[in-house]
Parts: sequence; structure tokens; C-alpha cells
Amino acid sequence: MTRTIKLFLFLAATIFAASTIRAQAQTAAPIHQKDFIGENPTADADIKTVSDYTNWIVAGDADKAKGLLAAGFKGYGPAPIDSVTADQEIAAWQENYKNTSNRKVDFVTETFRVLSGNLQGNWVSTWGDYTFTESGKTVKFPFQCTYHVTNGKIDISRIYYDRTYILMQLGYTLTPPPAAK
Repeated sequence: MTRTIKLFLFLAATIFAASTIRAQAQTAAPIHQKDFIGENPTADADIKTVSDYTNWIVAGDADKAKGLLAAGFKGYGPAPIDSVTADQEIAAWQENYKNTSNRKVDFVTETFRVLSGNLQGNWVSTWGDYTFTESGKTVKFPFQCTYHVTNGKIDISRIYYDRTYILMQLGYTLTPPPAAK
């Protein structure tokens, strides 16, 4: 009997605690964007940095583009595990130049400042379409890239695009794995 009473009291206390937490969460002040995101005070300069970098890298001027990357630059994407340094980023583009032609980019930008936390600082987002020709095939795909800019240099980039879509335009096909027996 004592065991049953203790179990009942434990369950009652757990239910009470859970309902109290839920009630507190419902009464908490709402989170507003203006509390975490603000206007970028160096908006025009940061947009110019990102636009110049994007245009130069696509045009094949890797040396000019590299001049806009900070010494500690880190690029991420499109997969969560992908990352590169400035030298690796530029080397990848230089390798890309050997196999592609007619590279074009069309994009728009938006900028904002994160006011606190581990993402604090000035950010510039670009989104648009990238087009190139490889092996006689023209490929066009959408992308989105967000850059962290500090003192006129890009120190972080996060890019998103669909690799499979690109490969399919180049003629690759997906082969499913063999069925399990």
C-alpha cells in the first residue's frame, strides 16, 4: 500500500510540475525580431563586398575574389558537413574554371545585423540563379548564400543549393540501392 501511495504522489507531483512549466511558457513575453535583429550600419559597404566577391568569383577572377576573404574565412555548405578555408574555396573555383564556361550569376541581396549570440554581427544574404556550361550542357540552378562580413572582409559563408538537380541536368541518373533480401 505504501508503495502505491508513493507512486501516486510521484505521478501527481510530475503532472503538477509539467502543467506549471506549460503555464509559465504560455505567459512568457513573446519574442520579437527587433530584439535580435537590427539594421546593418555598414549595409552599403557590406553589400558591395559580397556583390564584388560573387561577381568576381563567377567571372573567373579568383585573385580579386580572394582579396575579399578574411584570413580566418570558413565556408560551409551545401551539406551540413561541408566546410572549406579561403585557400580551399579559391582552389575549388579555379578547378571549376577548367571545366565550365559561360558562367553567369543573377542575384539579389539583403543585409541585417544579429545583435547578440554566437551569430552576432553583420550578415548579407544573396539568392538567385547561377548558370554555366559544362560538356556542352547548360546548367541553371537556384542558390542561397549568407555571408558574415567583418571590417570589409567575408569571414563566414553558408551556401545552399541542390547538388542532385545539377547532376541530373548534366545527364547523371540516380540508381537506387539493391533491395534488401
